[in-house]
Amino acid sequence: MMFCSLFYTAKNYGFLHSCKQGFIYQQKFSLVNIKLKWVKDRTMDSVVTCQRDLKAAGILVSIIYSSPECCLPIYRLSRHRGQLGLPDDLKLATFVRRYPNIFVESSFLDSGGSPVPCFGLSREALKLRCKEVDIGIENQFELRDRLCKLLMLARDWMLPLQTIDQLKWDLGLPYDYQDSFIRNHPEIFSFVRLPDDRVGLKLLFWDDKLAVSELEKNASLQQEDQDIKSGTFRFPISFTRGFGLKRKSMEWLKEWQKLPYTSPYTNASHLDTRTDVSEKRVVGVFHELLHLTLHKQTERKNVSNLRRPLGLPQKFTKAFERHPGIFYISKKNDTQTVVLREAYNGGELVRSHPLVKIREEFANLLKKGLLDRSRGVYKKSMEDKWLE
Repeated sequence: MMFCSLFYTAKNYGFLHSCKQGFIYQQKFSLVNIKLKWVKDRTMDSVVTCQRDLKAAGILVSIIYSSPECCLPIYRLSRHRGQLGLPDDLKLATFVRRYPNIFVESSFLDSGGSPVPCFGLSREALKLRCKEVDIGIENQFELRDRLCKLLMLARDWMLPLQTIDQLKWDLGLPYDYQDSFIRNHPEIFSFVRLPDDRVGLKLLFWDDKLAVSELEKNASLQQEDQDIKSGTFRFPISFTRGFGLKRKSMEWLKEWQKLPYTSPYTNASHLDTRTDVSEKRVVGVFHELLHLTLHKQTERKNVSNLRRPLGLPQKFTKAFERHPGIFYISKKNDTQTVVLREAYNGGELVRSHPLVKIREEFANLLKKGLLDRSRGVYKKSMEDKWLE
């Protein structure tokens, strides 16, 4: 009996060992066909839910604040609608009127005698915007470095302005960064004409000090000494409660973590895009990109046109689905938002940038505005004003 037991154990070990060796071979020379299911995570969804309105309101506040009279007619605000990310069927005036504790409405008569709605800022919103401007000035060099690192991820150190425009809110850049930010650093950035005739932004020099990924930076805290020496950095992983991994998937993931890590700041043209080693590099690129954002999240569509500039393979965003322990895809707000799991402890960021804290104050103001409006607070105050 003992002999049989030992024989069975050895046989079972041999099977598992063969499986393991098979995975290692496949991962180095092919892309292992593993599919992991998407599982809803209410906590992760909660960090995305308010972002759409916050972004739209934040950009509008910035635009109004920058105007000479701190008040703009609705048709002037509508010119910036493309930046706001609001649903096509939602009128801009309707959105602005949701938050009377932020946007103060007035009007003037046009040449035909019709009233034209105008919007300024409430005292609370004005106060918060002033704080935000001060924080932006205090952190301008740190924000500059974020933009430098983004460009360093790209081939030839340049990206189309259209691509940067999609990420500017996430990176903490001003809505008018081309004029108010880039022109303050002519020794670092330059506007260039791209081969497809679009305008791009180019980084003028490489900075080795910035060419260190977040994963490498935290290696001494998160990695084992053996992994650091071998260069096989492991990504922090956590799953939604109740998420179950099959044994085969667990073995694959364990061996995938042991594959060589290629820094997103190094040339990876030598990698075969049909291998797990190449996929680990893709994961590393987006792990770094999400770390460059303030909220450690961005809409999936914002990265869809990064394939060529970042030298990524076809269908590169599939990496988000294959690695739900690193990335969470939220389907809130009628879009898909990619969130970096390790950046959150529950529904809170592990480390909050000063600009995030200001945005949280704006978010609280938005919630208060909706609540007070539903209670009829502003309707009553307007009636009192008319009675006066």
